[in-house]
Amino acid sequence: MKDQEHSLEAYKEELFLQFGRLGRALSSPRRLELLDLLCQAERTVEDLIRHTGLSASNVSQHLSVLKDARLVASRKNGLFVHYRLADPQVGDLWQSFRAVAMNRMAEAREVVKAYAEERDSETPVSMTEVRTRLERGDAVLLDVRPQVEFGAGHLPGAHSIPLVELEKRIDELPRDRDVIAYCRGHYCLMAHEAVRVLRKHGFRAWRTEDGVLEWRAEGYPIEESLPRA
Repeated sequence: MKDQEHSLEAYKEELFLQFGRLGRALSSPRRLELLDLLCQAERTVEDLIRHTGLSASNVSQHLSVLKDARLVASRKNGLFVHYRLADPQVGDLWQSFRAVAMNRMAEAREVVKAYAEERDSETPVSMTEVRTRLERGDAVLLDVRPQVEFGAGHLPGAHSIPLVELEKRIDELPRDRDVIAYCRGHYCLMAHEAVRVLRKHGFRAWRTEDGVLEWRAEGYPIEESLPRA
């Protein structure tokens, strides 16, 4: 009996030790930021440095921790190393993680309220309404994420104009239909800014807070436009 109890204790200790590896990997805000970016598209280390402002050594160290926890995988293409989510379940984990944080932490909700409502206090367009309006043909769906993210996966029928290019490419959008902008999903502010720019130029513009992750989680199809190297 004692041997059996010892075996059960050893089993639990080893199992929770492995679970702890995952917890430690998710304990850094910077690693969460990297994970959020990788949920949108596969990226090189150089691209992650550019988007986060971290040093090369810091990015590499954080990626090493995420890789050790089996959350990300990598591949080499020429001189560049590309990182991606190790499995679609990692994206589901990130969504659940954020949902729990927003549900349990008033501080997180206050951050979103302070920054998001300052830019746009209107209720976002729902997924169902987006689909209905696209089917009717009275709205244009605009993806304002970087091109690499659009290529990796986007909502069907969306037009790609990255936010940083919107001002100079705004004439590419039709003025006889409403424009519904989207970005990286919940808690991303690029769509808010896109709506501000569009309305300044006289467009009827709205936003949806849902992005590729939320769209895929609901079982809706996702389109890709760039072949994987």
